[in-house]
Amino acid sequence: MKKPLKLWRAIREMKNTNTFGPHLMLDLHQCNRRKLRNFELIYDFLKEMPAKIGMTRISEPKVMKYKDRWARTPGVTGFVILAESHVSIHTFPDDDFVFIDIFSCRNFDYNATKEYLIRFFESKSPKTHLVKRGQEFAKRPVIEKKVTAEVYA
Repeated sequence: MKKPLKLWRAIREMKNTNTFGPHLMLDLHQCNRRKLRNFELIYDFLKEMPAKIGMTRISEPKVMKYKDRWARTPGVTGFVILAESHVSIHTFPDDDFVFIDIFSCRNFDYNATKEYLIRFFESKSPKTHLVKRGQEFAKRPVIEKKVTAEVYA
């Protein structure tokens, strides 16, 4: 089993902020084209990524191939719902591009996550954005208890 990315640093960095949580957005260009069109790889990425950043996956990944009118090669689009929010991905193999969003109400090491994703997709031209969402959202004190989720189809 692979270890989660280093979480302690992000928790320490954002501990004293009054935000709902970080939203990491990556626009990765000049990526490995084989990875961008690999359905199974994208599915596995969505299934495994939450644990790597210390999040709780509460759904199976939903992944589909889609070929737009202007595309020669189908891209892969998918998302996974987390107890903390979501991870989504959209690949464009013809353009060597992938867009990834990770939004969470729990802090995570977004710098280590960013570097991991750039290496994973072998991007030679990455652009990343971090937004601290919900700056006026009042966080409630943490209550230690077991949380369960029910999923309705």
